[in-house]
Amino acid sequence: MSARVVSVNISDRKGIRKKPVAEVVLAAEYGIEGDAHASSAWHRQVSLLALESINKMKEMGLNVSPGDFAENITTEGIDLVSLPVGTRIRIGAEVVGEVSQIGKECHTRCAIYYQAGDCVMPKEGIFIRVLEGGKVKKGDRISVR
Repeated sequence: MSARVVSVNISDRKGIRKKPVAEVVLAAEYGIEGDAHASSAWHRQVSLLALESINKMKEMGLNVSPGDFAENITTEGIDLVSLPVGTRIRIGAEVVGEVSQIGKECHTRCAIYYQAGDCVMPKEGIFIRVLEGGKVKKGDRISVR
């Protein structure tokens, strides 16, 4: 199976689950237009989480879907956490991003943590800085450059 985008997700506020949308526009050195986490002021412009990670939480009995972990792009078929910081990835035909962080520290426990006693985003989510912008939608291919 080749790596692909399963879902693209945005929210207009921080600290909430993201909602799937048909398509997003990534702006270079900024992130996803219309998403609360987009900013040129930091390196965590876009978040990615693998469907395989979400499925781990489903196996724990949670009813979760893409976007529920506040990730912008849900992927399938790529081992995100094995990509070293600095790795460049192409998403779709236009977007190029650079892995800027693997995992994150959770300052407050989310609802998912309280339901399951664990959360995959802090350990298995990654963040990219957008080097070349463009559109991304469900089904787009992902490749390591």
